[in-house]
Amino acid sequence: MRRIRLVLMFVLTASLAAEGQQAPKIPKIGLLTLAPPAAAAPLVEAFRQELRALGYVEGKTFVLQIRYGEAKAERLRDLARNLVALKMDVIVVAQDQAVAAVKREAGTTIPIVMSNSSDPVGTGFVASLAHPGGNITGLSNVSPELSGKRLELLRQVLPGLSRVASSGIPTSGATCSTTKKRRVQPVPCVWSFNPLKSPATRTSIAAFRP
Repeated sequence: MRRIRLVLMFVLTASLAAEGQQAPKIPKIGLLTLAPPAAAAPLVEAFRQELRALGYVEGKTFVLQIRYGEAKAERLRDLARNLVALKMDVIVVAQDQAVAAVKREAGTTIPIVMSNSSDPVGTGFVASLAHPGGNITGLSNVSPELSGKRLELLRQVLPGLSRVASSGIPTSGATCSTTKKRRVQPVPCVWSFNPLKSPATRTSIAAFRP
């Protein structure tokens, strides 16, 4: 919930800035996620709940346009283009692939808020975490930087470990960045990367079967 509140802080700041540049109007918030509706439902509802808690009423004091990629990365660019055409005041994005799609379509014309990016600097979304610059801001879990620590903890739990397999989505910039970080870690492990075609749980499980 704290992450949702931080995202809202970025969203509302961007919306108020847009309002200050023109006549008062109802802010239009776009939300783009790679996930299907069922998977994204808890986060979308939490987003709406926090807006209500702050006194905002959907349809009266703000408009929310949601687009779902249905776990198909190739759909994201068209969905991002649609949100840009609707002239959103700010667009919230939930995955790195969605950030890339919106950045490509919106350029620097619309504020973009990342609800969670694994490596915004490595993917080129922002200049740095301290000073992102441009029109993109939001939250990061700095996953690549934690890769070495995760390997160290794994070795502590399993001292005899000599071979580890890593699975991820090959089209994800964060996956590529994290994999590179793991490969340069000073840990004597042989890394085998199994690319997945989809973020679906069933596909992820199948990747680890003999």
